[in-house]
Amino acid sequence: MAEIIMPKLSDTMEDGVVVRWLKGIGEAVSSGEVVAEIETDKATMEMESLEDGVLSEIFVEEGQRVSVGQPMAAIDAGGQPSPLAGAAAAVASPEVAVGTAGKAARSERVKASPRARKAAEEMNLDLAGVEGSGPGGRILYRDVMAAGGAGAAPEKAAAAVSQRVPLSSMRQLIAERMVESKTRIPHFYLQVEIDAEPLLELQGQVNSASEEWGDGKLSLNDLVLKATAMALTRVPQLNASFTPEGILRHGQVHLEFAVSLEEGLLTPVIRNAESKSLRRISREAGDLIERARSQRLNPDEYRGGTFTVSNLGAKGIDSFQAIIDPPQAAILGVGAIVRKPVVDKDDRIRPGHRLNLTLSCDHRVVDGAVAAEFLGQMRRLLQQPALLLL
Repeated sequence: MAEIIMPKLSDTMEDGVVVRWLKGIGEAVSSGEVVAEIETDKATMEMESLEDGVLSEIFVEEGQRVSVGQPMAAIDAGGQPSPLAGAAAAVASPEVAVGTAGKAARSERVKASPRARKAAEEMNLDLAGVEGSGPGGRILYRDVMAAGGAGAAPEKAAAAVSQRVPLSSMRQLIAERMVESKTRIPHFYLQVEIDAEPLLELQGQVNSASEEWGDGKLSLNDLVLKATAMALTRVPQLNASFTPEGILRHGQVHLEFAVSLEEGLLTPVIRNAESKSLRRISREAGDLIERARSQRLNPDEYRGGTFTVSNLGAKGIDSFQAIIDPPQAAILGVGAIVRKPVVDKDDRIRPGHRLNLTLSCDHRVVDGAVAAEFLGQMRRLLQQPALLLL
């Protein structure tokens, strides 16, 4: 008899929540087969079996929090599958859509976020009848609220009933780390306004050529990420961390960037970004964003970053002061490109496009002059964006 234990799926993980069991008691299990979904402090991840056999016992119910290393289920290596196992699992699982009578024929799992499942359970709502608006048709919290409100807007449905939403593992970790950051790290902030017209012009030219060649388009965030990686090689003091033994300056730029999820925030990492072309950074960022939103990132793809970029421009935010992600020394906040009157070099007022960058720094690691030098490099690279193609 072998036990399935709660694995340590991230370096900061101390416990996890069983979102759902994908196998029922009496069902055959193969080594490498996914048997459960686990909500960690970073994302909801799939847990694979390490043994062949039959799932003989389940010790932990769905929704229960389990410490790393605690037994969750048992596998009988010599057991025989039960002929009723599939039917029992279909009856027990809230996310199986029935294909035919008897619950033993073709079915498909309903994809939904943990928050959406919790809300549907509280509302006694069948997820099989809810249309998902998330990636790949995944059902989100707002979809459940809209369905529960009989077609009402999600905001109105949510406002109809007061709710206390339990902290997910991800939200709990965010809360702990942000409190640690703001109470232990002496933040200071510098801001610059950049002429974004050259950036927009280059983006337009590259994307027009990309359409002709059938290649993917560049986003403004791709250009900012590339510029950040280049600026950090020129001002390496920002690519650092504070430690009790001293300031650790990293040899490579492992560039984090924030991706907003329904459950919180995830920061996938582009490894060795200083050595990668603009096009490669764009492709990697696009892939990481897609898999972050569908919660398919591996742990090593969202940890170990040395500097973070947080871009709220798409949300219409002009500028903001981001909170440093410990133990990093700084984080760059990127706002929206704003059309506004500007004074040109001939002292004439004309329409222009401006982009605000706000750098949050750990004063234990860097001082204002170094931070200003970094923003100066960012201004040069983004106002002469052809440098990003070198």
